[in-house]
Amino acid sequence: MVIVSALPISITIRKASPLLYSLMANSSAYEAIVRAALAYTHLLFLSVPLPDDFLFNTIIKSTSKSRLPLHCLAYYRRMLSSSNVSPSNYTFTSVIKSSADLCELKIGKGVHCHAVVSGFGLDSYVQASFVALYAKCGDVGGARKVFDEMPVKSVVAWNSLVSGLEQNGLGGEAIRVFYQMRESGLEPDSATFVSVLSACAQTGGIGLGSWVHRYIVDNGLELNVKLGTALVNLYSRCGDVGKARGVFDEMKETNVAAWTAMISAYGSHGCGKKAVEFFNKMEDDDGPIPNDVTFVAVLSACAHAGLVEEGRSVYKRMSKRYGLVPRVEHHVCMVDMLGRAGFLDEAYSFIHELDAAGKATSPALWTAMLGACKMHRNYDLGVEIAKRLIALEPENPGHHVMLSNIYALSGKTDEVSHVRDGMIKNNLRKQVGYSVIEVEKKTYMFSMGDESHPETGEIYKYLETLMSRCKEIGYAPVSEEVMHQVEEEEKEYALRYHSEKLAVAFGLLKTVDEAITVVKNLRICEDCHAAFKYISIVSNRQIIVRDKLRFHHFQNGSCSCLDYWEMFTNCVNVQGSSATPWLQSTPISENASTMSMILKPVEFVVELSCSFDDDPTGTPSMFALHAART
Repeated sequence: MVIVSALPISITIRKASPLLYSLMANSSAYEAIVRAALAYTHLLFLSVPLPDDFLFNTIIKSTSKSRLPLHCLAYYRRMLSSSNVSPSNYTFTSVIKSSADLCELKIGKGVHCHAVVSGFGLDSYVQASFVALYAKCGDVGGARKVFDEMPVKSVVAWNSLVSGLEQNGLGGEAIRVFYQMRESGLEPDSATFVSVLSACAQTGGIGLGSWVHRYIVDNGLELNVKLGTALVNLYSRCGDVGKARGVFDEMKETNVAAWTAMISAYGSHGCGKKAVEFFNKMEDDDGPIPNDVTFVAVLSACAHAGLVEEGRSVYKRMSKRYGLVPRVEHHVCMVDMLGRAGFLDEAYSFIHELDAAGKATSPALWTAMLGACKMHRNYDLGVEIAKRLIALEPENPGHHVMLSNIYALSGKTDEVSHVRDGMIKNNLRKQVGYSVIEVEKKTYMFSMGDESHPETGEIYKYLETLMSRCKEIGYAPVSEEVMHQVEEEEKEYALRYHSEKLAVAFGLLKTVDEAITVVKNLRICEDCHAAFKYISIVSNRQIIVRDKLRFHHFQNGSCSCLDYWEMFTNCVNVQGSSATPWLQSTPISENASTMSMILKPVEFVVELSCSFDDDPTGTPSMFALHAART
């Protein structure tokens, strides 16, 4: 049963036809129902000659909660023009939330000034709302300033700051603030843990994330849908899809976000068939109605597993059964899927059909097509598309690197030098690569050729031994031809001392009889991918690597991706707002903006290392990160 309430009326919708629930899956249809209720409320409001404080605050709060921020601000403006009405802290918290929903920092600052003038500048609820406003609008400094000036910091204020930092890609800083909150004597609540778990998922901090899970169980906290989904995402992004499924099965209540998180978990770990089976179970077992983000997860899983027929079927069902209009993310998945499977002509025709309909406006479509050309050695078409992309986005260094790689593969070394010289001339640089590994509850970061670790000599010696043993059983470094594809890594270290190799060597050196997990901020290179297969044999260990696109599970000489990965493409970026990898936080709902929690291209911000035993209540006692070289 769904209840849509907008005082003084309410609409109750009981379970009826699949059509009704397909409408409910469409956020615009749901909002239409809400607006119908509020439209009647608005008529009643207009019939009152002199609305009082209570009536203004009621309708401002209702419109803010109903995701109608423009209406909320309009009523607030009308309230300001009424001489007999004064705003309260309830007014400001609702108006601030609406400003945050619109990401209108300028309006928010104006409301901030009005709150101060009206005497509510030091109200704890209003201040907590401003922390959330500044953070959501990307002004982390402003959020921190408001927070630091609060005389009394409530749990809500701490939660707003932790959540805001995590959503802005500052997972390490969010964890640091969580420790400060614990030191202040405040006990975290479920909202705190949702944000902390998302920060752990972002940084690969499985140690703290596992502690949070134990805390939830030991203290009898309810495993609600938000916490459960956050835990599913944590274990998925830290390499343990089995534990992710275990948490999902324990959840008493699930929603479309939880199901989509699990589908995405299977897809990112190379379990495409399980992702499709789970999606079918969602449809057949009276699960929640899938939304457009769910379809991105399924299509992405099909693309990474080569399930072309299944992907085509899912794409058709999206519009025919559920009435959803495919967006650019779905189109990119289709091009990616067809391109990886070798259907270049079909993928190219697909883009041109969209182009003819005026839909192929995103460079991501051509980037996916470019990756397919490189993968299947269609260099002439690849060069054509790369040049098109450079014309569309001349400041994107990735397009220049791809053009250089294609020239290198086709043996045109003069063109390679020309492209590289152009990049230097225009000061275009690729992002510096680094890899992170957690060993004995401490986090370590390695860059290419890193010598900052106190045990560098021992690590390098062990890596040399590993590579020698690998060569004995058939490993051979990539050819000179592929050497041109290395992204901004000095030649002398280009293969042997990549950051992921150093992290893996360190992990194997420091652990015994357990799988190791490495997180890399860029895509794993071809040589490291090949080397880790052999290393998994000589070390008799499982190696899990989470790169920018997906997970790779190396065991007994094979990888979970079945070598179906060698395609450079922009990951699908399903975001309702700004930030940047696969679960955000605050609070998980079924609308598109928070569903971006589940489907983010995997990017990593690792800023701190912490040491804790069973209770990480204090400030981290050891910082063990080694900064990537610039």
